[in-house]
Amino acid sequence: MSNNVELIKQCEEAAKKWLSPSFDEETRKEVQAMLDNEDKTELIDSFYRNLEFGTGGLRGIMGAGTNRMNIYIVGMATQGFANYILKAFPGRTDLSVVVGHDCRNNGRLFAETVANIFSANGIKVYLFESLRPTPEISFAIRQLGAQAGVNVTASHNPKEYNGYKAYWDDGAQVLSPHDTGIIDEVNKVTIDDVKFEPNKDLIEIIGGEMDVDYLKAVKEAMVDQEVINRHKDLNIVYSPMHGAGRVIIPAALRTWGFQNIHVVPEQMVIDGNFPTVVSPNPENAEAMTLGMKLGTKLNADLVIASDPDADRLAIVCRNSKGEWVILNGNQTCMMFSWYIIANKKKLGQLKGNEFLVKTIVTTEVIKEIADKNNVELIDCYTGFKWIANEIRIVEGKKKYIGGGEESFGFLPFDKVRDKDSPASICLICEIAAWAKDNGMTLYDLLLNIYQEYGFSKEVTINVVKPGKSGADEIKAMMEQFRNNPPKELGGSKVVVWKDYATLEQTNADGSKQPLNMPTTSNVLQWFCEDGTKISVRPSGTEPKIKFYTEVKDHTMKCADCYERCTKDAEAKIEAIKKSLNL
Repeated sequence: MSNNVELIKQCEEAAKKWLSPSFDEETRKEVQAMLDNEDKTELIDSFYRNLEFGTGGLRGIMGAGTNRMNIYIVGMATQGFANYILKAFPGRTDLSVVVGHDCRNNGRLFAETVANIFSANGIKVYLFESLRPTPEISFAIRQLGAQAGVNVTASHNPKEYNGYKAYWDDGAQVLSPHDTGIIDEVNKVTIDDVKFEPNKDLIEIIGGEMDVDYLKAVKEAMVDQEVINRHKDLNIVYSPMHGAGRVIIPAALRTWGFQNIHVVPEQMVIDGNFPTVVSPNPENAEAMTLGMKLGTKLNADLVIASDPDADRLAIVCRNSKGEWVILNGNQTCMMFSWYIIANKKKLGQLKGNEFLVKTIVTTEVIKEIADKNNVELIDCYTGFKWIANEIRIVEGKKKYIGGGEESFGFLPFDKVRDKDSPASICLICEIAAWAKDNGMTLYDLLLNIYQEYGFSKEVTINVVKPGKSGADEIKAMMEQFRNNPPKELGGSKVVVWKDYATLEQTNADGSKQPLNMPTTSNVLQWFCEDGTKISVRPSGTEPKIKFYTEVKDHTMKCADCYERCTKDAEAKIEAIKKSLNL
């Protein structure tokens, strides 16, 4: 009980500071109401900590308080970011940043606040006129030669959230040393340090002309114009999930030559409350319901969607019975990789210096495809900033042809350095056109890839452990797995153990070798002799530990074997869960 009294007292002290004239009247009223309320739940939740500026920026529930997204928290983050930029580029008088936002509530307000503060610090701002996709913000940073950028988005989080993504001059989200450097500067800032008064002369509104340049760049992801010309009437249904893809994605599809595009009208409405979905996440089947309904009515070839900031995509195609099937992120990444390699090869577009990138938790089938076709594949940590890092390291020496991760993100060209759904959606429609050209559906193509390279089933198991006790439990689980790694998983012998915290691989014969990664990470991986792969990592943003399981089966010799292989893999995954006591 005394702990609770202490916590309430601490939160009240923090809240009272928000009653000063530094804060607007509406905020002061909101805070006073929390202080006056007998139930202190909201007060505690809003003030028990500072919303942390992490390596990816900020993300939190909107409202008044230190643990909330509001103009003051956004303001202090931006002032710290501006201070870091001024330190990182000393003596430069031509500094500039790009600022954008998506459809979230308060998105425009936060973006304008960010623009005002950068300009007040003498940094030129290119502010998008209205909502734009995350990948276009990344593109614009590179196109305009800006030193940094900010996108106001909470990606696919529920409607209560907003966020703040920080980008560096290569158009990628910030990495070391800039990430920790920015965090240090942000942590020094108080509300009185923030320069809220803009220098209007340093804010330039951008929009249409950048859209034109971006759409031109997206066309570079195209592999075969001829196949699109032959199937320009491919029947496509698209949903922007109330968000930033609504104009740019249908426009991109038209510039590629597709002419039969239908949109889900209810989800074309810009709305940060996302009224037609429980959660605006294309990974959730429920979010695709309206698209599939329209797809059925129009007898569409495929249904596609982008999330609110249009960096992720979801693809729904018909199976052999004509039923709608949502492809998972591993399948889409695998299909993109296969098509890019197979058709660039056929068209003589591979010169021998090309490479693909995938994250370490993404399906190993992609490695099989790359190896068989003599294309280099690079494995990197989870998160698109690491894919961008691999492109940056070899820029000008090797040719990037694609990269992705299992969480519904892909980037098929290098003018952008983040997940790019406009380019990926255009490319998946090209792949569907190619499949049609060869008497197949996307689903048939998926089964063909499995028959050639081996079947694979991937399931992510999330073990949620909330609160401080949960965090301690997760830490103990990781220590236990490190000190006593499994010898078998679901009846299969483990033959390789990888620990990314020590950057060491241990083999079955006891020999060890270093792992070549840019930094350490709290991830463990185990590989079995039958191809099973398990990756374990605590989530960086939520109170959970994630187990990424991948089970292989090389007995899939025909399309009809798919269901049997799926059932066998599901049984195997249940056995693995038992081995891990999950």
